Amino acid sequence: MARAAGVSPATASRALSAPDLVAPLRREQVQRVARELGYRPNRAARELITGRTGNLCLVVPDLENPFFAAVAKGVQARARTLGYAVFVADAEEDPRMESELVAHLGSQVDGAVLCSPRMSDEDLDHLSEEVPLVLVNRQHGTLPSVVIDNADGVRQAVTHLHALGHRRIAYAGGPADSWSDGRRRIGLQHPSHGLRQVEVVDLGHFAPVFAGGVAAADLVAASGATAVLAHNDLVALGILSRLQARGIRVPDDVSVVGYDDIPAATLVSPSLTTVTVPLARLGREAVDLLVSSGLGGRRDSAAERAIAAAVTGRAEGASGGMREAGETSASGETGAPGEASWPAETTATGVATSSGAASSSGETSSSGVATSSGATSTHHELAVAPAAAAGSGGPTPAAVRLRVELVVRASTTTAPARPTSESDR
Repeated sequence: MARAAGVSPATASRALSAPDLVAPLRREQVQRVARELGYRPNRAARELITGRTGNLCLVVPDLENPFFAAVAKGVQARARTLGYAVFVADAEEDPRMESELVAHLGSQVDGAVLCSPRMSDEDLDHLSEEVPLVLVNRQHGTLPSVVIDNADGVRQAVTHLHALGHRRIAYAGGPADSWSDGRRRIGLQHPSHGLRQVEVVDLGHFAPVFAGGVAAADLVAASGATAVLAHNDLVALGILSRLQARGIRVPDDVSVVGYDDIPAATLVSPSLTTVTVPLARLGREAVDLLVSSGLGGRRDSAAERAIAAAVTGRAEGASGGMREAGETSASGETGAPGEASWPAETTATGVATSSGAASSSGETSSSGVATSSGATSTHHELAVAPAAAAGSGGPTPAAVRLRVELVVRASTTTAPARPTSESDR
């Protein structure tokens, strides 16, 4: 096949197994010849040589939740471009099932992405010893993670409601074991927004689904709050539906704000003001982080490592170390697809940013609040901190943090002049 494509065997191999390392024209040439010849890679042979299965695992709490479905699409899309297949598993909001799924699939995958895992820190530590892990929507120890700026999203929502005249705001939280809910509560308590006049009413913890919002709505009505911030959009939609069923008008009597900006947020009336999260990008960044965190070094035994080293050495000797013009070197500076080294640059805020990661166009306004009559804003900024913190005495986990933005729609308006609790009607 290499002869038919007019390239060296090493280039032909990289064009099929690590396409990002080959110049586009040569890559397309090799892949075209492979299709014409009906070439199919031998996965078993590749696993013996490289120690990789070519599979990744994604575990989510609930695939019916549009948040996790969108993240899953991002994971699959990015994995496909890097030559990986993805096993997607639904843990049904059960922390024990999360651990069981990863343990069961561990021998069949090169690594796992855990999205909003509910399992304990101890279970995460144990699993990370068996399978390379990347966390989405959670941080723990030195495990690499992809998260959003939860606290800033809450700050933007509270600032918006305060600007509309709301002074008593209810918060309908998520599950008690939800890491992101804990961070959003910190955002509510943080004095950085300087809105000392705002009183936050904590309504408690609710299931992160529509029914959870229905249950929270009655407490909203009884609280006397003129606005409510929900843990996510599904909870917000449940609140909106129940309030309207009780004759409480949204937004005239109570303003409602969600979090995530799932597609249904624009399909209801009134459309939902919400904090937009780059859901698919969370998945893409998780795959990049998982691959760059060292999947290539994973071997199941010393014997396999020795065999792979011997086979690789013979292959490199046969090719004479040839590298085609315009091709990226694989001598450790770039490595396997997605393993490019991201030199960290420290910004004025002290957060390390990646000079190798693509950043979306556009920047958040100085107020941090984006308004929209219906269309969502998708400008987000990436922050990566893969290096050890100066003077910390230990490694800093690789962390990708994505910005979020408030999108203002019809479910929020100026605060009503009268109380909204049932006893005052």
